[in-house]
Amino acid sequence: MVRLLVLFGIACSVVAFVPTTTPSPRRASWWTLLSASSRARDLIQSLFEEHDCFSTEAGVRAFGDVCAYNVVYEDRFEAQPLQGKSAVIQHLLQRVTQKQGKGTIRLDKITDGDRACGFLWTWVTPQEEGLRGTTLVQLNEKGEIEYVSEFPEPLYKPGDATKDLLKALTAGETWKPFQPFEEKNPTIACELVKYLFEDLQAADPQIAQNYMMRFWSDNVVYHDFNFEEPLRGPQQVLEFTQDFSFPGITFRPLRYDDGQDSACFTWEVVLGDIPDSIKGISFYELDPKSRKIVYVRDIAESAIKPPIFGKLARQLRPGLGVFRGVPLGSRRT
Repeated sequence: MVRLLVLFGIACSVVAFVPTTTPSPRRASWWTLLSASSRARDLIQSLFEEHDCFSTEAGVRAFGDVCAYNVVYEDRFEAQPLQGKSAVIQHLLQRVTQKQGKGTIRLDKITDGDRACGFLWTWVTPQEEGLRGTTLVQLNEKGEIEYVSEFPEPLYKPGDATKDLLKALTAGETWKPFQPFEEKNPTIACELVKYLFEDLQAADPQIAQNYMMRFWSDNVVYHDFNFEEPLRGPQQVLEFTQDFSFPGITFRPLRYDDGQDSACFTWEVVLGDIPDSIKGISFYELDPKSRKIVYVRDIAESAIKPPIFGKLARQLRPGLGVFRGVPLGSRRT
C-alpha cells in the first residue's frame, strides 16, 4: 500500500500571483522576483542566498518582510504553531540568538514550485554539518508567505523497532475493502505524488507496491529519517514497504506544492482508533531524463515537543543542533 512509504517515522493548482495593491518601494524587488514561473522557489532561494534568512537577524527581518500579516508557521519542534507576522519574526530571532553565531542553515535541495515549494536544509559550521530537516512554504495570491511547515529530523532513530510498535498499535485491525485504480504514468512531480498517495491509496497493497516499481529509478535513494541509513535501489524500497504492510493505518495527504521536477507535501497518519494523528513531510525528486523517482526523504514529527534529545543537543551544540556532527560535505543525502 502506497501510504506505507511514509509511515516509518511515526513511532517517535498553480495560481497566478497578481498584486491587488501597489507594492511599497521596500517590497518592489520581491514583486519583481515573483513574476517568474517558479515564484515560491525563487523567493526562498533569494532569501537564503542574499539574506541568510534563518541565520542572521537581518535575514530574519527580510523573511518577515515577505510574510503575510496572518502567516502561520508550524515549527514541528515546538508544541504550538506561530500565528501572525510579529510572532513568527520573534520566534526566528530567538532561534538566531540561541545559535550564538556558531553556525548557519544551508539550503540543500528545493522544489521548483510556483504557489508553494519544499526545501531540504542542514545546520552547518565551517567544519561540520549537523541537524537536517524539510520545510514546506506556501504563498498567498499576493506572493506573500502565508504558511510554513518545518520538520527537523529526530535525533533518536528507533529503526526496525518501528515495525513492532506499529503492529502493536494496530493489533486486531482488518483491511478495508480494496478499490481498483486507473493505471497512469505521471511524469510531473506534483502529479506523480498525488497519484501515489491518492489514486493508489485504497488499492490492494501487493498490487500497488508491484505497480509502483515502474516509478523508481534504478539509482533511487530513499531516506526515512526514522532510520540512520537510507535505502538504495527499487528492490530495497519494495522489500521495505512489504515489511510494513498491515491494516489499521489511515494516511491523509494535507498540503502539496506544485513542483515539476521535485515535489514536497505534508501528511498525517491515524493508527486504528487512536484519536491523535502524527504529522509528517515528504520530499520527492525525479530524474530529469527518465522522470522516475531518484530521491525521497520522509520525516515525521516527534510525539514529545520539544523532543528531549533535540532540545538538549541545541543547548549543548547550538551551531549544529546534534550531539555529534559529521565532516562538512561528507553526507550523500
